[in-house]
Amino acid sequence: MIYIDQEKINNLLKDAQKAESGLLDKILNKALSLKRLSLSESAALLTTDDPEHVKRIFAAASSVKDAIYGRRVVLFAPLYISNLCANACLYCAFKSDNRLIKRKALTVSEIKAQTEWLLNRGHKRILMVCGEEAPQGQDNVDYYVNAVKAIYAAEAGKNKIKRVNVNCAPLSIGEFKKLKSSGIGTYQIFQETYHQETYLRMHPKGPKSDPDNRIDAVDRAFAAGIDDIGIGVLYGLYDYKFETLGLLSHIEHMEGKFKVGPHTISVPRIEPAEGSELSFNPPHKITDDEFKKIVAVLRLSVPYTGIIMSTRENAEMRDGLLSLGVSQVSAESSTSPGGYSTKDKDMAGGQFSLGDHRSLDQIVGTLISHDYIPSFCAACYRMERTGKAFMQLAKPGTIKGKCSMNALVTLKEYLDDFASQAVKDSGYKMIGRYLNKLDQDDQKSLKLFFAHVDSGIRDEYV
Repeated sequence: MIYIDQEKINNLLKDAQKAESGLLDKILNKALSLKRLSLSESAALLTTDDPEHVKRIFAAASSVKDAIYGRRVVLFAPLYISNLCANACLYCAFKSDNRLIKRKALTVSEIKAQTEWLLNRGHKRILMVCGEEAPQGQDNVDYYVNAVKAIYAAEAGKNKIKRVNVNCAPLSIGEFKKLKSSGIGTYQIFQETYHQETYLRMHPKGPKSDPDNRIDAVDRAFAAGIDDIGIGVLYGLYDYKFETLGLLSHIEHMEGKFKVGPHTISVPRIEPAEGSELSFNPPHKITDDEFKKIVAVLRLSVPYTGIIMSTRENAEMRDGLLSLGVSQVSAESSTSPGGYSTKDKDMAGGQFSLGDHRSLDQIVGTLISHDYIPSFCAACYRMERTGKAFMQLAKPGTIKGKCSMNALVTLKEYLDDFASQAVKDSGYKMIGRYLNKLDQDDQKSLKLFFAHVDSGIRDEYV
């Protein structure tokens, strides 16, 4: 697999087990200064099982997360537009030989209708997801572009979608340019596993069976001008320590070649999927404690990146991981094309089972109760704070001020337009607390934004 040196990773993990006891202090002090960790330093954190050491890793991860992003947590919803797929991934319900699920590719009008449903719940950010096969008679990229346009065209009163991120099949440079021209935010693609033998075994048929084509898609996206990239591992396919170092090796390649690391990292664990026997008994099942350590180590290793947690995990796990490094969460999700329309009798099968079934309002209320600011902001994308520009703000932690201000504005929009009375009450109190912490100039600016929201204006940002 290009860019990934498996022998080097295995040797780093062996050497990390022999590291001297004082090394942890040096690594954590470096991480707390918001500096990227080396592969060997990350390996040392991954291999420690000492409860006191793990506790210190967790505390450091919490400090780094707050230093970079403050208390804001970004909310989004996945929008599955198709479950047609040419691949035979052993862990996925969408695999081509699965006859147990209904297949469906949403039309432009159906995509718009699904988006309007999400808008009416309060969502402003969407991750568009699809199986890796186009509807009959269409090219993949044309289908994606038309879907993105439909999402942006949807309206619900004063509200429109602010940002569409896309998780789709690898494309050519020319196709990526066409996708970028539709106005996408982040392009997201997961390698799934960085272990060559495991990759080939898990992807026996279809375009995805070529691991080099998949990992090189990140480079092609950069070459096409897409500089916000999201990557990830599907944990449970192989040893989590190897996978994490494989992911970090990929990031080193990105930073070395493009001077930009990933905008986001996703850390899904395998969940049961209809028609996939393997998904019910993952070959390398990850315990909850191991999963928490993965998130914390990633936060310390790549402090600037957003870490995404989907509704695969249950509510308790998702809420707890916010303090260990997670900065973005999906809410009120469906993994079925058409799944947000409960009256749709033709709703297709979902990709995997969900662990968190709370409504967006419930999740917003929970975040507020834990003193996290729910955010629907997409200002960086609008202000062209992407790629290198974003990294220059995120790495030293100076993005935090803009994030917190914009989060409070979008929170007020949500409270005014969509929240239950209980969430309104707690949310307005939160806004008051954070407003009082600002200096006079920022207070004046924020009060002006709030006055505009009161007058009916939406989607202002700094």
